[in-house]
Parts: sequence; structure tokens; C-alpha cells
Amino acid sequence: MRTILGIDPGTNVLGYGIIRCSGKNNAKLIVLGVIELSKYRDHYTKLKVIFERIQQLVDEYKPNEVAIEAPFYGKNVQSMLKLGRAQGVAMAAVLSRSIPIYEYAPRKIKLAITGVGSASKEQVAAMLKNILGEKDFDQKYLDATDGLAAAVCHFFQGEQGESNGAKASSWEEFIRKNPGRIKNK
Repeated sequence: MRTILGIDPGTNVLGYGIIRCSGKNNAKLIVLGVIELSKYRDHYTKLKVIFERIQQLVDEYKPNEVAIEAPFYGKNVQSMLKLGRAQGVAMAAVLSRSIPIYEYAPRKIKLAITGVGSASKEQVAAMLKNILGEKDFDQKYLDATDGLAAAVCHFFQGEQGESNGAKASSWEEFIRKNPGRIKNK
């Protein structure tokens, strides 16, 4: 049985999701949430909170692996530096517990979950509900489902390999190429 922690790093809101996996196509949601950072004015305090809370999550849920979303390249250099620091601190917290980390580009995560690399956050959340067989997510932010998407993406990569059926021209084709990834109710 594998337990995977997925992290969507952020400097105002960090999203995370943890799944427990058994078999080829069985993943169960354990927890989904966010770390609110906007209430801290000092960037260094935010980094400390990220480090401590990620360590708490690791200690409590004992994941075997961690999947983290890589920062995308934007035009604002200062924002990129802050986001990179947030990701680095989250990674350091995980590595301090000797857990392997796998990094995925946002486009790859969206592609793995929805079959479309440019999918919206809402589309990713909707597909995750279907994939995990959840009725609804108790969440305030889509950052939480982005963290969860990183974990599910890693689950799919580990079980199905890097190149299996990623591209599809329609939802029907995506479902046909990825049997067992969506639970019907």
C-alpha cells in the first residue's frame, strides 16, 4: 500500500492532498486541505510555517512518496523567487524525513488528470471527484485540489508509466485510453 502526499506550493495558499493507493487503479482520498499563509506579512515566517506544517503532515500521515508541482515560469521574477523558496522549503521538510520527492510540471499534472494540459482548476477538481469517487470536496480553495492532483498524477505515473495515453482528442477517447481511472457511481 502506498500513501502519496501531493503539494501545490504557494506563498499565500499552499494546497495539499493525501491519497492511499492499493492495486493498479485504487486510490482513496485521505485528506485535502490548504495552509493559509496570507495572514503572515513576513515572507520568512511563511517559509517557517510551510516547513513546520509539511513536517506535521508527513509525521501524521506517513506518506511513502511526495509529488510536488513545479513552479511555472512567469514574467514576475520576484514572484518566481518567492514561489521557488516556498517549494524548496516544502521539499526540505519532506527530505528531512527521508521521503522521496517527484516533481511534475503543472501542464503534465493537468494532462494526467483531465487529458488536457490546459485544463482549468475547476476541470481538474471535477475530474478528481470522478476519479476518486467522491461526491464533493469540502474545500475553500482550488489550491487543495491542485495538491491532490499532483498526488493522483504521481499515482498514475507509477502505475501506468510516463507515456500511457496522455493525449486524447475527446473525453470519450481519454476515458477509453485510461480504463479504471474514473469510478462510475
